[in-house]
Amino acid sequence: MYKVYILQSLKNGSYYTGYSEDVDRRLEMHNAGRVKATQYKRPYRLVYTKSFESETDARQREWQIKSWKSRVAIEELVGRVPR
Repeated sequence: MYKVYILQSLKNGSYYTGYSEDVDRRLEMHNAGRVKATQYKRPYRLVYTKSFESETDARQREWQIKSWKSRVAIEELVGRVPR
């Protein structure tokens, strides 16, 4: 089972989207600074997950979310602003 996840930086409020089989381990990696893309905006908190049966489905959803390039769209997805 693969999960798409969205993290929010506690430093500046920005979001990061990814996918993994083990979201808890991946969050630990982000918060430990072992992911180059997120190391300067640590710490992070998990604000969204969604499970998928296949890696392909999870990857497609991750790219769909990343393609939005809109903070408002992400906040609507994670329930931070009213729709």
